[in-house]
Amino acid sequence: MKIFRKIFLLFLPVFVLVPMVSAAGQTKNNDSESGQIKQLLVQRDKEIKDLLGPKGKTYTSSQKDKLKKIINDIVDYNAMAKVALQKTYDTLSTAQKKEFVQVFSKIIRDQSLNKLDIYRAHIEYKKIAANNDTAFVKTVAQLKDVRTPVSYRMKKENGKWYITDMIIDNVSTAKSYQKSFQAYLRKKGYKSLLAVLKKRADR
Repeated sequence: MKIFRKIFLLFLPVFVLVPMVSAAGQTKNNDSESGQIKQLLVQRDKEIKDLLGPKGKTYTSSQKDKLKKIINDIVDYNAMAKVALQKTYDTLSTAQKKEFVQVFSKIIRDQSLNKLDIYRAHIEYKKIAANNDTAFVKTVAQLKDVRTPVSYRMKKENGKWYITDMIIDNVSTAKSYQKSFQAYLRKKGYKSLLAVLKKRADR
């Protein structure tokens, strides 16, 4: 199960002018959102597997870039960075936040191609619970004889669903980064953390 952790380590009712949505109507809306989320994830999984092809296949730079894009474009790195940095995130300027997210996401994007076999796993969708603009997706990934629980926290922004956290074998990716970054920040501060991450991103 550790392989999954490694590859991925790398969210007043208004009574007067606005009509209220009934509980049944809300349930229908949530069911519709759940269907959209599953369709999104299933399509993403298919695109990845189609591009991967048979085991042992070699890939061009263009194919690797496309794989990286499909795998990572659904992830909200701003949300993950905010969780990881905690209070430090709020002290940064807009430009600094942008810089951190670019470096942070580059590391994870590059790591996402380290072990491509992970994306050959068969995915079972156990539960998709959508509530307005947030959702929780529960799956089980099976690679050979190993079954690993993989869950996603998601949020809807500008009409699109994004992953804000991945819980692999009950371990939160965002919380793992938070634990690591907070320990470093307490000892050496933000500038030193960014410098270390930049070096790693440039490898």
